[in-house]
Amino acid sequence: MTIKLNNLRSWEKVDIVLRRHWIAFAFLAIYGLGWILFTIVLFSVLGSSASVILMNIAFWMYYSLFLYVSWLNYELDVFILTNNRIVCVEQKTFLNRSVGETTLDKVQEVSIETKGLLANIFDFGTLKILTSGSSPSFDMTYSPHPMTSSRYINNLVDRYRDSLYGWGTKDEKMKKLWQVEGMQKESREKIMKGRV
Repeated sequence: MTIKLNNLRSWEKVDIVLRRHWIAFAFLAIYGLGWILFTIVLFSVLGSSASVILMNIAFWMYYSLFLYVSWLNYELDVFILTNNRIVCVEQKTFLNRSVGETTLDKVQEVSIETKGLLANIFDFGTLKILTSGSSPSFDMTYSPHPMTSSRYINNLVDRYRDSLYGWGTKDEKMKKLWQVEGMQKESREKIMKGRV
């Protein structure tokens, strides 16, 4: 799915889009398989009377809705990074969405947190972007490749700040921009490779 922002400025372009790691959906599938096993045990213990079947149908209607809403909440959470700002779209509940954005110069810190064996094996964690002032701080749980993503965001922020505030001669600026663009290209390729 491609992301198109309607309010991009004429010189602004979408740099990278971060979505949740596939493991979040695997956890939902495991929950679903657990309840299928529970249903089989329920039928084997209580039999297949009309009341058991009716109770099971009611349960599965509710549980299917729960799985769908949980999947939707994970699927619609996204970080959109442009060459000027960060847009965070977070689906909190079924009909409750929060959208926040900040310019790259307001980013104070990008940190990551990986907990547990699965997070280290499958390379996912929590990515936190702390901002200054009244701008909101953003976090994404189950973020794929958190170390690479945080480095990429930090490079994007540095490049933006350098373009705003400048440094050195024109040749030094161009050399620095090429270095940062090369690092960003490498990071983007690593992030995209990990998704395949």
